[in-house]
Order: sequence, then structure tokens, then C-alpha cells
Amino acid sequence: MDDTQYRPDRDDGFQEEADEAPVATGALIRVAAVVLRDEQGRVLTVRKSGTRRFMQPGGKPEPGEGAVDAGIRECHEELGLRLKAGQLDHMGTFRAAAAHEPGHVVEAEVFCSTERLTESPQPRAEIAEIRWVEPDEGLPRDEYADLFLDHIIPALRRST
Repeated sequence: MDDTQYRPDRDDGFQEEADEAPVATGALIRVAAVVLRDEQGRVLTVRKSGTRRFMQPGGKPEPGEGAVDAGIRECHEELGLRLKAGQLDHMGTFRAAAAHEPGHVVEAEVFCSTERLTESPQPRAEIAEIRWVEPDEGLPRDEYADLFLDHIIPALRRST
């Protein structure tokens, strides 16, 4: 088995529980992230232009904007989706090494849609590519954000 793969069923140092994930240190970037699933249970990930790692849609809140509203706005700007606050459950607040800003830590307020996505999101704005993934499949660590692998996937597994 390749050690560059995240395997949720392995017990070899890859973290499964959010509170066991490595503690990230560095300059803090606060964001809102939204977990969207399709009818098959796959999770939507996005890759921004000029980057190589996939993550959840979302981004930094505007001044005075709350995390839920930031997540809703970012999903519309990035994917053309119209979400409502009532369909987003707070999964947690997680910290991980920032995927594209070396020496920084992302602190994410993560929300999960209570409804399965039936419309087809389209990459817009800075989004170069979307990818639907099975959260229980081995995912290459160099292709996905630590936040997704070390926190979001374990949280999804605990909630099912």
C-alpha cells in the first residue's frame, strides 16, 4: 500500500479522528467551507486556478459577514449554486496546514448541506476544476487539502 494515500481504515499514523490530527501552527487564515454531497454520497471538491490540491468550496468572509453567509456566497460565486442557511449544518471548526499558503494555518468553519445536490455545479470565478470523490476511497495526500483528509472525512464518517 502506498504511504502517500489517505486510507481511513489504516492504523499507521494517518489520522482518523479530528482531535488526533496534527496540530498546525503558523499565521492564521479564517475561512468558511461547505461540504456538498450528491445522491450517490460522493463529496464535491474544487481546485482553484494556479493550484494543485482539491478542497471544499468556500473562502474568506467579507468584513462583517458571518461564516454561513460566506459559505453560501462562495458556493454561488464559485459554482453557481443557490444554497440557503437552513440547509447547512455546522460540522465543526477545524485547523490544518493551509493547502496553498506555506507557513499558514487555515481555521475553517465547516458546514455540511443537509440536502443532497441534484443540480450540476459548474466551475466559475477562480475554480479551475471540480471533482466528485468517494470519502472512503484512498485519496492521494498530495492532491487534497489536509483539512479535507484529516478533519472533514473523519467528521463525515462519524456522522454516518
